Amino acid sequence: MNILFVHTNFPGQFGALAQVLAGDGSHRVAAIGSQTARPVPGVRLQRYHFDDVGHAGVHTFARRFDREARRAEQVLYALIALEADGFRPDVIIAHSGWGETLPLKAKCPQARLIVYCEFYYRETGQDVHFDPEFPRLGVDGLTSLRAKNANQLLALIDCDMGLSPTAWQRSTYPPEFQHKIAVIHEGVDAERVRPDHQARFALSNGRVLTRDSQVISFVSRNLEPMRGYHIFMRALPEILQACPGAEVVVVGGDDVSYGDRSPDGRSWKDVFRSEVARSIDPSRVHFVGKLAYQAYLELLQISAAHVYLTYPFVLSWSLVEAMSAGCLVIASDTAPLREVVRHGENGLLVPFFDRRQLSRAVIDALQRPEVYRQLREAARRTAVSAFDRRAVTERLLALVLGQRTPERQGA
Repeated sequence: MNILFVHTNFPGQFGALAQVLAGDGSHRVAAIGSQTARPVPGVRLQRYHFDDVGHAGVHTFARRFDREARRAEQVLYALIALEADGFRPDVIIAHSGWGETLPLKAKCPQARLIVYCEFYYRETGQDVHFDPEFPRLGVDGLTSLRAKNANQLLALIDCDMGLSPTAWQRSTYPPEFQHKIAVIHEGVDAERVRPDHQARFALSNGRVLTRDSQVISFVSRNLEPMRGYHIFMRALPEILQACPGAEVVVVGGDDVSYGDRSPDGRSWKDVFRSEVARSIDPSRVHFVGKLAYQAYLELLQISAAHVYLTYPFVLSWSLVEAMSAGCLVIASDTAPLREVVRHGENGLLVPFFDRRQLSRAVIDALQRPEVYRQLREAARRTAVSAFDRRAVTERLLALVLGQRTPERQGA
């Protein structure tokens, strides 16, 4: 069978599945991705070049679709190049978020199309207007938001089935399409991401932190309000005052992954660090930027309290990896976290905007660690039973190879 992956940042969510299919020996596996795509052994990678040249002359409402259409054109050329070399896909697995699905059925009508359905934009009930601290969208902004879904709707019409990582993320899609979408998270490497009581985390100043160091960890791709960075920073003065031995390690970049940039042009990291600068000891709050994976894993393994906050938005891999590492997860009581974290059983949930309750939860976790030992163990069990990559990949294989349908999948 000829199997094609399409993802601008390949392998993205498809890494484990691509590796298994490529290693099977009975399939030919190829991938199409942009210049940011990374190779996977056994997978032929056809890269395309995409420059976001701007939107001169393009209506505001159509800007995203224009960008996606230009990306789709490059995917079409990549498909033609693969076909010229004798590769004609039987199955295509593609992410629906960048426009890359647009030409797939037109060029490859014979192929079974599976699309990854990560998030459908809506005006209410999700990330938009969730946080009253930030400006609301006007009618123009809301119209542009609705237009963002155009390519996803075409993908849902074209696809034979979809995949969403959580039931809540599937629920963001129009009801008339949800029956086509199976709920299967791509999983985490639970064998590698596991508790290690001997783990050590080295800071850039030479200090080494261990499980005895009362470490509070916070991880986000970029430090921004969408992932609750502002709430976390505002909770730190009370936490650090109550726990004089605590150390805070903040992982994340200075850019923006999802939301808007700050009005004054500064990074959100600097905006909220400045806000609390006079109330915290900077020698105890360590901004480490983006970590190499092994260092990130060691941080999770020594963490005494791992804080994960988010607007109602996509679930981060880091949350599941923290549970797999046996962290005490203190998370916001928002979707889709309620689907994974059960308060008082395998973690703690606190209201997103209640920084006092967040502070109290972290303080208690540091002062009475033995009380929460069972929650750590339960978090690990949850990760292994529901998110272990090996088991999850077997389920994905069954879907890709046509052995199961969305209707027979549990949500």
